[in-house]
Amino acid sequence: MRILLWHGYLLSGTGSNVYTRSMARAWSRAGHEVVVVCQEPHPERFDVGGATVVRPQLDGPLPVFVLDRYSAAHPQLLTEMSTRDRDRFVEQNVAALRRLGAADLLVANHVLLGGPVAAGSGLRHVVKAHGSELEFAIRGRPDLQKWAHDSVQAAAAVVAGSAHVERVLAELVGPPAGSVHVVPPGVDLELMRPRGRDEALSGLLAASRRDAPNPSGPGHRERAPDDGNADRFAAFFADATPTVLYVGKLSDEKGVALLIEALRQVEAKAVVVGFGPARAELEAAAGPRVLFTGPLEHRHLAHLWPLADVAVTPSVFPEAFGMVAAEAAACGCPPLVARHSGLAEVASGLAAEYPSHLAHLTSFSSESASDLASRLTEILTLDEPDRRAISAGARRAAERLWGWEQVAHRVLRTVRA
Repeated sequence: MRILLWHGYLLSGTGSNVYTRSMARAWSRAGHEVVVVCQEPHPERFDVGGATVVRPQLDGPLPVFVLDRYSAAHPQLLTEMSTRDRDRFVEQNVAALRRLGAADLLVANHVLLGGPVAAGSGLRHVVKAHGSELEFAIRGRPDLQKWAHDSVQAAAAVVAGSAHVERVLAELVGPPAGSVHVVPPGVDLELMRPRGRDEALSGLLAASRRDAPNPSGPGHRERAPDDGNADRFAAFFADATPTVLYVGKLSDEKGVALLIEALRQVEAKAVVVGFGPARAELEAAAGPRVLFTGPLEHRHLAHLWPLADVAVTPSVFPEAFGMVAAEAAACGCPPLVARHSGLAEVASGLAAEYPSHLAHLTSFSSESASDLASRLTEILTLDEPDRRAISAGARRAAERLWGWEQVAHRVLRTVRA
């Protein structure tokens, strides 16, 4: 098949960016011709399995759901954009797709603005809902709800990453009956795997030493790893104190402040990976036992997760899925997630592979620092047989549910049914 994969954003980072490059790689490896249409200025830095990457030129703002800094674009909240600017964005991307010629299938990320772009292309298409557009843009905006509803009526299928997203789609968008298929995001099971401590630490230090200089102060790049991470990691992991790991955005809705509050009640140290507007405030509140690294890439995380005793996803806002929790699980690092939205579905998948007396250790009560601290303490004080049992169970869950190859195949099956 010739597959066009439309993504309005970058290939670096987390969430839908990871989804895009991973699906491109999986489909390419399966023998399909894949063209990724996105705003990534440096596609050569990413493994997309041989897929072609095309970047449409935009002469207006880039519609986003949460404001971030972009070095090569001018972001504006979708909820604050004029109708003229929204329409121009759609028209420019539709024109870019039409220039690429015929395709067997177009897969477009995000109900908005992927839905209107895909509908305008005239191609047979699937719309992938990621959740962020639903909660941060469409909810509470009748005009955007109508636009989303109208744009998905011609879709061959709408893919939701979890049953939670399927419910939100029904509530806010109203896609055609029978058009929604639940297919979770995936994990690179070859890269993300359990590793012994020595292998993991040496790999992490080697990956960090390859990072480009990024000193603090003027010119610091918040989307790149911090300067000197290799030395800090070497010192951090010099002792055997239990380690808690967070990977994700440093913003209020991600619940990192809740994690820092809980850590005050736990005998452990922590690594916080990511960038975002709340970093300075979080770092000031965290204390010396918490190491902030800036954002890391998969080449780092594949070695960092195996070094951690538990990976926490403490979001206080609905999540479409828990991709970083699934990746941690693939590495044999037990995830602990807030018990709500798509995260609860990840917890259920993990619990099915844990011994029954440990199944409760997959999640904690949302927004409860005391329950999070209690669960962390219980996990970090397990005896060795139980520790091995939940590590192995986490990996089994990842293999059973979240491999990218099976995810990519299932998305194509939605239009072959």
